[in-house]
Amino acid sequence: MADTALATQALPGTGGTAGTPGTAGAPGRAESRRGGSPLSWFGMPVLLAVILGGTYLWVSSLELDTIEQRTLNVEQLTRSTIEHLHLTAVSTAIVIVLAIPLGVLLSRPFARPVVPAVLGIANIGQGVPSFGLITIVILWTSLGFWPMIIGLVACSTLPILRNTMVGLEQVDRTAVKASRGMGMSPLQVLLKVELPLAFPVMIAGIRTALIINVGTAALGTFFGQGGLGFIIYNGITLNRTPVLVTGVVLVSALALLIDYLAGALGRLLAPRGL
Repeated sequence: MADTALATQALPGTGGTAGTPGTAGAPGRAESRRGGSPLSWFGMPVLLAVILGGTYLWVSSLELDTIEQRTLNVEQLTRSTIEHLHLTAVSTAIVIVLAIPLGVLLSRPFARPVVPAVLGIANIGQGVPSFGLITIVILWTSLGFWPMIIGLVACSTLPILRNTMVGLEQVDRTAVKASRGMGMSPLQVLLKVELPLAFPVMIAGIRTALIINVGTAALGTFFGQGGLGFIIYNGITLNRTPVLVTGVVLVSALALLIDYLAGALGRLLAPRGL
């Protein structure tokens, strides 16, 4: 009975601690945070529409020569965008699959002796310039899609790994002890208590990794993988300002859009009350 009472006091979403009635407006505020304001939902899409629309109108008002037309056409822009998204999606998915379980393991007490070494290795991806790191990977392997993915994974592992560890370390130990007192196994506590409470911090790490991969994937053009970096590279080498500006705007808009979508998904999937 004592353990059950402790669980009622400590676990979130129970309407307040023992002897303290839950605040009447708390559910409404939680729902408000979960739903977000209209600006948080529609501000970024409107901004991106204005930027992309303005860029399109500006480019359309110019008399493009044949060199610019070979790059700034629907077929080429669509192909480059798909290649860029492919690199970003595959690398980020692999990082999530690898970094989150590793972060969970490193947050356990038995793994503390190896935490500095693992974080030191993960820091290499942040400390070494992206172009140099990917070049090293290519030299060790060969040109191709998967060597490029390995380089992107190395560049974006740290944010997810570190945020997973920080999120789990910040979970209230009282809630964990109360869950154990209710008879939950360590795995149940992890899945039903710790990970849901750490979710906001973890999703922030995933958003950071996405932004890193979107930006770094632009280097894929130097390693035969195309992407929107191809548009930027052509604009620089051919000295064509409309091509360069279009490439920069597309990469920036893609990064902002993916960050917005990840944030929106995080708000929708966040446990109630967080």
